[in-house]
Amino acid sequence: MGGDFAPRAVLRGANHACKRFPQAQFILFGDESRINPLMKRLARLRKASTIVHTPDVVAGDDKPAAALRTGKNTSMRKAIDAVRDGEAQGVVSAGNTGALMAMSRMVLKMLPGFDRPAMAGFFPTMKGESVMLDLGANIDCTPQNLVQFSVMGEAFAKSVLGSLSPTVGLLNVGSEEMKGHEELRLASAILREHPMNYHGFIEGDDIAKGTVDVVVADGFSGNVALKSAEGTARLINGFLRETIKSSPFAILGYLMARRAFKKLRARVDPRRYNGAVFLGLNGIVVKSHGGSDALGFATAVGVAVDMVTNGFMEAMTDRISSMQEIEPQKVISA
Repeated sequence: MGGDFAPRAVLRGANHACKRFPQAQFILFGDESRINPLMKRLARLRKASTIVHTPDVVAGDDKPAAALRTGKNTSMRKAIDAVRDGEAQGVVSAGNTGALMAMSRMVLKMLPGFDRPAMAGFFPTMKGESVMLDLGANIDCTPQNLVQFSVMGEAFAKSVLGSLSPTVGLLNVGSEEMKGHEELRLASAILREHPMNYHGFIEGDDIAKGTVDVVVADGFSGNVALKSAEGTARLINGFLRETIKSSPFAILGYLMARRAFKKLRARVDPRRYNGAVFLGLNGIVVKSHGGSDALGFATAVGVAVDMVTNGFMEAMTDRISSMQEIEPQKVISA
């Protein structure tokens, strides 16, 4: 029941996902009086789903603390409970991000060896796609938090992007080892001794280049990078529209290159990259953008299905054994 266009976009998205993932089964938590009329035209979803009537809903402007206190019978809480109880293998929601994070952490708990959940998402790059975390869940991070995020991101890239040995980089103000604040340098020292394909420090322009498969940052830097990229994409799109309409010759050029522009739009379509994941929890939780349409929600469902079918939780459990503290080398201050 969460999101700007719920439940219509959610149900249509799940129905679209049924075509790509015919083996998937859905439990739909929400108000039956609003869900049932929409299900009449969604034949695939009707066959692959059951409805659990939950009239209570977490509002988009509810504070996380309030949602925890009073939201035990909401569709969001019941869906998370289903993962905890083994009735479902993952939950996908377009609802209130703060409430979803707070409820998921309280109900599912953290995996042993991890202190905080991190929000991970996808970035289009010159080489394909990359994973970036944290995107805003943790503003201040210790070196060990960043190391844990690196382990989470590596396992996520393996299960969703299919990377056999994903490269991991720490987002910094420069690639030199003496650059950045102490927490970053300490994390880098630990990662150099860690059994993963650690690239080192990367800069902001390396994100779009696809220099690494996994970009690790604290939530402040990660969120700024994400919002800057989204704003830049909208700016370029606006400039492009203005340029195309600037003259009859520009319009003619657009018509001649229409197929190329169509491919470009498809490649940078944000709906293709929808689905932020709360990593580090003892369960799969995927957050769809609240303003996403059916195609975007189907992408978020696909992320959850890929994580289940490719054994993400098993991979995380295996990596816990490598989470023992490694004494970092002496860090030289810049």
